[in-house]
Amino acid sequence: MARIAALFPGQGSQYVGMGHDLADQWPTAAASFTEIDDGLGIDLSSLCWNGPEDELRLTTNTQPALLAHSVAAWRVLAEHGFSVEAVAGHSLGEYSAVVAAGGFQAVDAARTVRERGRLMQQAVPVGVGAMAAVLGLDDDVVVDLCDSVSRDGGEVVVAANFNSPGQVVIAGTAGAVERAIEACKQQGARRALPLPVSAPFHSPLMAPAREGLEPTLNALEYRDLEIPVYRNVDAEPARNAADVRDGLIRQVDAPVLWSQTITRMLADGFDTFVEIGAGNVLCGLVKRIDRSATSYPAGTVEGIEKVLAELVG
Repeated sequence: MARIAALFPGQGSQYVGMGHDLADQWPTAAASFTEIDDGLGIDLSSLCWNGPEDELRLTTNTQPALLAHSVAAWRVLAEHGFSVEAVAGHSLGEYSAVVAAGGFQAVDAARTVRERGRLMQQAVPVGVGAMAAVLGLDDDVVVDLCDSVSRDGGEVVVAANFNSPGQVVIAGTAGAVERAIEACKQQGARRALPLPVSAPFHSPLMAPAREGLEPTLNALEYRDLEIPVYRNVDAEPARNAADVRDGLIRQVDAPVLWSQTITRMLADGFDTFVEIGAGNVLCGLVKRIDRSATSYPAGTVEGIEKVLAELVG
């Protein structure tokens, strides 16, 4: 019998049109989008479905948009008898995961991630920070190179996302990231390339955002989780409200331990992963972490119907 976990995507997976087919197909999905529109007081659905793309890419919009899509897809799946034994989410996706696990209300989560986006963008002016993807080097080599560049240049660059073996995202001040890219190439990285993002997420430069978000996260109404969420900050499963809140506060300026999270879930017996929301980035990472694992994207009508046919019956 397969042990199934749900995964929820983060920034970078958004696209114009996301979730529109779900709302057309299932009243539950349409109602879910409307609930979040009303809670935020903006027409987020229209932005998800019609764009414009440059507005959808603004992190204050991207974050609640991805959450709205994930929650709508989750509710449709749950309504049709789909269930899982654990959840995890990549960065922003951890909020969607907590909603799915019953930890807080979707509207509260949407308001919080909109504020999270605002604070993250405010923490570092556009152009001051940067992120880059490094492919083909071991994690510890990337960490050491970032430490060396930071020491020598007096600026900050760190490993920010451990996505899969040989795929690490670095973040920091623009100059330090540029120097780290060159250092990684010299060390033999297959590729090291800047990412089109507006801020150095999950780096120490996000400390002001963490401090700004903490009162909002402390004020949220939490419930203990029905199923565990594996936290970004330490790859550990959490069920009680205090641990969930602690993980969400800390992850703002701490690295996302995604590869470690999936490895831990595999060790705990999970062998089937369903990515709920936009795109299939996390399915790809699961395959790179363990080729024997099964994964399904479930953010479109076609994807959801396949999951229901194969995992619910």
